[in-house]
Amino acid sequence: PRTAPILKEMRNADGTPRECEDVWISYLTGDGDQYSGRLTAGYGAKGREPKIGPEFTFGIYMQKLLDEPILLIKTAWGGKSLHTDFRSPAAGPYELNQQQMDQYTKRGTDLDEWRADKAKATGHYYRLMTDHVKKTLKDNQKVYPDYHPKQGYDLAGFIWFQGWNDMCDGSTYPNRGKPGGYDLNSELLANFIRDVRKDLDAPEMPFVIGVMGVGGDGANEGNLEFRKAMAAPAALPEFRGNVVAVPTSPFWDKPLAAIQEKYEKVKQMAYLLRTENRNSANADGSMSKDEQRAYLREYEAKLVSPEEVALRGRGASNAGYHYLGCAKTFALMGEAFANAILEKEPTR
Repeated sequence: PRTAPILKEMRNADGTPRECEDVWISYLTGDGDQYSGRLTAGYGAKGREPKIGPEFTFGIYMQKLLDEPILLIKTAWGGKSLHTDFRSPAAGPYELNQQQMDQYTKRGTDLDEWRADKAKATGHYYRLMTDHVKKTLKDNQKVYPDYHPKQGYDLAGFIWFQGWNDMCDGSTYPNRGKPGGYDLNSELLANFIRDVRKDLDAPEMPFVIGVMGVGGDGANEGNLEFRKAMAAPAALPEFRGNVVAVPTSPFWDKPLAAIQEKYEKVKQMAYLLRTENRNSANADGSMSKDEQRAYLREYEAKLVSPEEVALRGRGASNAGYHYLGCAKTFALMGEAFANAILEKEPTR
């Protein structure tokens, strides 16, 4: 019931996904493919199984609240970091910490070769991102057919929503589970904001940091420390009034996450059976593959109720690090990001 009004905005009367009249999108994917058109469901991720991401309700609510034509420019690549892939120019080159130096020296790593390879990778996706924005803005009409150059445009805001790969990187962040262990991430993100504004010639462009919320309020200490680091730039004096950190942990779907934990147990049991683990029913290796599959079906049926199977089928489409691929979760995020942008939009 709490999210029914949002769902109503996302669907037509017959239940089909809404196609926005005055909101268009240009989306550059991780495969290098570019998609564009009126905003609708499916721009969360394209390919074999189109998904819904925060962009859908973000565009809906921006248009609803502003009543102006809107163009969204989206880039998204999975498995990328801020410390390397999206590292912006002001951050300088990637520097090895002492722990890394000790490890690489012990392994006999050629550090000159390592630095050369790292230099090539550093900032590559930052450049792809900014290039796509500039290219799209240079020819708005290609994406937004109703656009006329005399209209002009405002760069009205930027949403940054990323973090998993940095949070899990114990090499770059050797003290990641401790207070201050992610301070470097805060510095990198602050430089990122400065450079995006500089490279897009938008010095006061409102900037929203979507603070990673995987795990909700049940996240571990390392996750919580990372959230603090992500949010920290918004408190810098230079960013007050035009940078805001939006927590996404309140939108984590607890019921779906609880079901996912049960499926993880099923997955673990499959591993135990396959490896003839002493803690499994196949400790002596006597079970055939067919018998293992039958055991797993029975194990899963006892663990997961039919109602939970149905709920998972309706609500989840991905792993936990992608917020379970839950469209409701992303819809709530999109609405929150839109509200944050409008609150932080500078007076013109």
